[in-house]
Amino acid sequence: MSKKKKKKKKYRAFWFFVKLQFLFLILVGLALGWYYYGGYAQKVSELQQEARMLVQKSSEATFRSVQTSLVYDVDGRLISTLKGEKDVYYLEYEDIPAYAVAAMISIEDKKFYRHNGIDIKAIMRAAKAMVQNGEVTQGGSTITQQLAKLIFLTQERTWERKIEEMFIATGLEKVYSKDKIMEFYLNNVYFSNGYYGIQAASKGYFNKDAKDLSLSQIAFLCAIPNNPALYDPVTNMDNTLKRRDRILYQMLEDGKISQTTCEQAKAEVITLNRPEKTKNDYVETYTYYCAIRALMQQQGFKFKSDFSSEEEKAKYQEEYNALYEECQKSLYTEGYRIYTSINLDMQQMLQDAVDNNLAEFTEQNEEGIYTLQSSAVCIDNHNGYVKAIVGGRNQNLPGYTLNRAYQSFRQPGSAIKPLLVYTPALEGKYTPDTIVQDVKTEEGPSNSSGYYEGDITLRRAVEASKNTVAWNLLEEMTPRAGLEYLKKMKFSRLDTKDEQPASALGGFTNGVSAVEMASGYAAIVHDGKYREPTCITRITDAEDNVILETQSEEVDVYKKNAARMMTDMLASVVQEGTGRGLALSSMPSAGKTGTTNDNKDGWFVGYTSYFTTSVWVGYDMPRELPGLSGASYPGSIWRTFMEQIHQGLEPVEFLPYIDENKTPLDDEEYLDALQNEVENYQEDINPPEEGMEELPEEGEQYP
Repeated sequence: MSKKKKKKKKYRAFWFFVKLQFLFLILVGLALGWYYYGGYAQKVSELQQEARMLVQKSSEATFRSVQTSLVYDVDGRLISTLKGEKDVYYLEYEDIPAYAVAAMISIEDKKFYRHNGIDIKAIMRAAKAMVQNGEVTQGGSTITQQLAKLIFLTQERTWERKIEEMFIATGLEKVYSKDKIMEFYLNNVYFSNGYYGIQAASKGYFNKDAKDLSLSQIAFLCAIPNNPALYDPVTNMDNTLKRRDRILYQMLEDGKISQTTCEQAKAEVITLNRPEKTKNDYVETYTYYCAIRALMQQQGFKFKSDFSSEEEKAKYQEEYNALYEECQKSLYTEGYRIYTSINLDMQQMLQDAVDNNLAEFTEQNEEGIYTLQSSAVCIDNHNGYVKAIVGGRNQNLPGYTLNRAYQSFRQPGSAIKPLLVYTPALEGKYTPDTIVQDVKTEEGPSNSSGYYEGDITLRRAVEASKNTVAWNLLEEMTPRAGLEYLKKMKFSRLDTKDEQPASALGGFTNGVSAVEMASGYAAIVHDGKYREPTCITRITDAEDNVILETQSEEVDVYKKNAARMMTDMLASVVQEGTGRGLALSSMPSAGKTGTTNDNKDGWFVGYTSYFTTSVWVGYDMPRELPGLSGASYPGSIWRTFMEQIHQGLEPVEFLPYIDENKTPLDDEEYLDALQNEVENYQEDINPPEEGMEELPEEGEQYP
């Protein structure tokens, strides 16, 4: 190449470099202008001042404090106490196992002893991820930053929170030593299941002091804080063990342990040894679940169970878990007063009804848990709140046990028919007296009795739980249309594969819970209006200032007249049908049986004007139980409990429905017809005396 061409090339390179620098200066200028004139400089300055104030006001006591939350029943009786206990189990740095410090540094913050509170490279990676994803998706947090977030900030993922977190972290490093910061961190970080700090976790999971833990047990515990829900050793032991092994490998890579020590720790079998605790097992777990969701909703979280793609579902689940974890932590630290609708007397009655009716079944699994189980839920029809909830037979086992009432999902059998098929059908051309066909078809189902009656009324089809009729009706309206009613009532485990006629008989991909069934039937008796079940009425702070109050928002699911016709037919079920003999002795009642193939699941769901109760009986690992049907053990549990809780209550008839078989009625005609129905009904049971022919005035009660 000639000298002239080389000179020309250098000349171009020079000017390209000049232009590049000029462009860079312009971009920097624009960024500074955007930073200052867009108000971000002022915001950052405010965050810096707030961070400085928080650090200045802090002391060692700041990292030890905790407030106790209390849970009360409907009558103000104490149900449980939630306390993180970090003030009781606080360890000074010299008492913290050296392996715990090494493990946390290896897996969470390798530069802990070298940085000044923040890791610039990690922050740049997090910033890059934020630009690419449009939100903060990576922490980039040092242990000091994590401590700042634990003690002073919320879990929200915003740039403001991240900036303040960094200011607090650098401030903490100026005030406290590295050993003190590590001490604060290991005494405050959350280890799931209400355990804050390494000592509380050691006591809670292994029933021993942290100083007595093996290396494998320490690494196992240090696996949990990264994601307490994902690595919860009670529910996700396999996940915890995998992360333990990863921590041990990182410690080996960092030269903290030898190859032999690493392999021995990996080979050690981890066995939990959780101490016994006095508790109202099923009430407490459901109360905490409802309280956490109420706090999530207060923060604007939108609950979903229907997703357009697996990606959408995965993203939702990630956001759900993060906020659930944050709100769960607050139960143990914020000193809440949690007021519930639970009635402990009714709770005991429901638990006794389950235990006594299943007492003959004594088989246990390897963990000592009864193999035959039950769940039951009672809802107050006046307000939609849960009054009692039983998630299994009472055995006083250590720790919290599975609450089947809201955590287990089973096939509902014929108990689903009123919700999915019959009440929707009554919104159209059908009435209880409509003639339908009970005949066996080539592609249709069989009746459980093997008997077919030909032309029968819809009422008879419900009484005898005819599979043929339910199947044909769902095909007529389409399974998709039927499932929409369940979606409105937030049945959470529905699947696109459920869009088939078999759903009419309770053949679902994932099943339903006892809470969902109770709230569905409660919607029928409440004139077709659904109220999302919960047991939380309000939550206050330690000074009793209201943080939130729940309100029963009503969703119109079924038409009023259809719901009343359904109630009338379900009253026939307990008088003349598959639930014969289960009608209450002195209170008008209605209900439906449900039994799955091979007698694996038995259901009875029924109600009065006062309460709705659902009952499920079956094995945790589904298998046949000879003699199980909706009317057997589930029906017996239901009737035992419902007879008790209605003692002393005034009998209340169900509201009458209108025969719309002739022509549709507008609202005014509907009210006139209803008034006539009520008037005629009153004259039948109590002929009017002279001067009493008129209906009561508004605000008065019917006799």
